[in-house]
Amino acid sequence: MGKVAVGAAVVCAAAVCAAAALVVRHRMKSSGKWARALSILKEFEEKCGTPSSNLKQVADAMTVEMHAGLASEGGSKLKMIISYVHNLPTGDEKGLFYALDLGGTNFRVLRVHLGGKESRVVKQEFEEVSIPAHLMTGSSDELFDYIASALAKFVATESDSQHVSPGRQRELGFTFSFPVRQTSISSGTLIKWTKGFSVEDTVGQDVVGELTKAIERAGLDMRVAVLVNDTVGTLAGGRYNNPDVAAAVILGTGTNAAYVEHAHAIPKWHGLLPKSGEMVINMEWGNFRSSNLPLTEYDQALDAGSLNPGEQIFEKMISGMYLGEIVRRVLCKMAEEAAIFGDTVPPKLKIPFILRTPNTSAMHHDTSPDLKVVATKLKDILEISNTSLKLRKLIVEVCDIVATRGARLSAAGIVGILKKLGRDTVKDGEKQKSVVALDGGLYEHYTKFRTCMENTLWELLGEEASENIAVEHSMDGSGIGAALLAASHSQYIEVEEP
Repeated sequence: MGKVAVGAAVVCAAAVCAAAALVVRHRMKSSGKWARALSILKEFEEKCGTPSSNLKQVADAMTVEMHAGLASEGGSKLKMIISYVHNLPTGDEKGLFYALDLGGTNFRVLRVHLGGKESRVVKQEFEEVSIPAHLMTGSSDELFDYIASALAKFVATESDSQHVSPGRQRELGFTFSFPVRQTSISSGTLIKWTKGFSVEDTVGQDVVGELTKAIERAGLDMRVAVLVNDTVGTLAGGRYNNPDVAAAVILGTGTNAAYVEHAHAIPKWHGLLPKSGEMVINMEWGNFRSSNLPLTEYDQALDAGSLNPGEQIFEKMISGMYLGEIVRRVLCKMAEEAAIFGDTVPPKLKIPFILRTPNTSAMHHDTSPDLKVVATKLKDILEISNTSLKLRKLIVEVCDIVATRGARLSAAGIVGILKKLGRDTVKDGEKQKSVVALDGGLYEHYTKFRTCMENTLWELLGEEASENIAVEHSMDGSGIGAALLAASHSQYIEVEEP
């Protein structure tokens, strides 16, 4: 072999060695990055851990806070608001009743015809109305006049067979899902607007008074019989369908719970005890917090950057508004420290709340062999393409950890309520059935969340107590529930009773 040939062979061999070394270094580097990604995942999973023993402590803490909130105003992070609802629907209600459900940029007006025990809900009709943007920041009169006008138009569509008896005033249940200081069954002052509303001259006013004036200006003869929030409405709707309903929980964009308390067990209640001996309590449980909650650095960062830092901690861990955002924050850290999406962090991944819970739910439920849904969501929402199957599986795991923690904490909260009512155990073989009515998009549509929550409930209660507890989906409770409460608190009930 000539010198030139030998020289060329040596150069070639050196080039091969260099290339091989580069591949090895790249593999080591990429395996190092992957190891870092797995390490972030493992640490996150451990911090989100919800063993039964810890969840039982969360349930105990919920019960303690409920007692404190009932004892005095400001006694707990749980407001434990007295709703003044003490007559829940029984099924005997008869007649035509209306409801107005105002909870966001749309409101709904409903008409419900009740036929008593035999016929139940004979007919129900509703209409959804969108609120123009300028009215959300205008004056109180303009907003309520718009609502009353839509209500009057809806009333005008009553058929001949469906109208109130002669000499009777129409009665309405008003579901108002904004922070209110309730002062009676049919009055409450607005503490502050949320959800994009900023009608300053309503703040501090009685919202029923504002609506009543607008109804009068619209020439409508109608009385607002009850003012309730959506959770109390859900409880009423659940109780109408099942007399064993003791509590209601909403798991949707936000979360809350209400339950039926013994009136004598409310030290801060100074009025006459209601004849029924019962009082519905609106817990506002989204504000619950406890040292037993498995908070992570991602939760703390989310809370610090929120509009209400230090508030609604429980809600920020379990509700639909936040689950997708927690997933995004974990993926962001993996992108920064383990370069899971390449050398730069994808710009879209840095945008808070870009990854919504319906998206993470779709990824979590992906059963295709190549996790095609995950790939599509990453591409469409975050503009991330060419991901490996291994990486897509990692993302599903993050979704699973976040949803599992939220579902298990929700179950612990429910056990806390049952514990306060003494219904978490079987006493002397008694078979008192307790039903929890549930509503909200998270519960309804996120199947893995719902299944995990229900399984955790049985796990915490144990086999014997579980036999007496049931969970029921209370569809659209907040709307029909308000109409039912208008019926059970009707001014004409006393007249009809023998």
